[in-house]
Amino acid sequence: MRPTQTIRKRVAVDEDSRTTSYGPGRNPDRFAGRSNIFLVGARGSGKTTLGRRLAGRLDRPFVDTDELVQAKAGRSITDLVNEKGWAGFREMEHSVLEEVCARGDLVVATGGGIVLMPANRSLMKSCGRVFYLLAEVPLLLQRLAQEPLSGQRPPLSGLPLREELATTLSERSPLYMEIADFILRAEEPVEELLREAEALLAV
Repeated sequence: MRPTQTIRKRVAVDEDSRTTSYGPGRNPDRFAGRSNIFLVGARGSGKTTLGRRLAGRLDRPFVDTDELVQAKAGRSITDLVNEKGWAGFREMEHSVLEEVCARGDLVVATGGGIVLMPANRSLMKSCGRVFYLLAEVPLLLQRLAQEPLSGQRPPLSGLPLREELATTLSERSPLYMEIADFILRAEEPVEELLREAEALLAV
């Protein structure tokens, strides 16, 4: 395995970024010991594809937080955002993540913006191990162009897709890095990513 393909990384977080407010019953320590496997990264990085395959290899259930949010809301993400705004969607996403953490032993593909809420970052770190699928803008553009349902996802801004991806990656990449236990290069073939993930989990 080439050392540039897979990077094992544990990031020391500044004290300021650790500070998070929790309401009653939202202490992430209650999830300690839950052995979930989380896949984080931008939309189009391959989290769902890898997650399903990895869950099959590990004989674990697979869940996708976007799918869980839609099932809970009884509507598409676009309709949910149109009705409640992105803030409403993020609150429901947080609630779903709490439910996932309470279950444990899952392989979890997450929405690209789940890391924006500090409480979500704390939850994922406290109840599992986190893989960051690192992808560059050209790869994301290529994959989203080939994804038939990509237009059903509400835009994050009024920018052209390339600019929107560059902007969101600039904002979110440090947050993905902050919580990542392992980093995988999204451009690698799925079979190679599977081998790398299994090897890292076995350490």
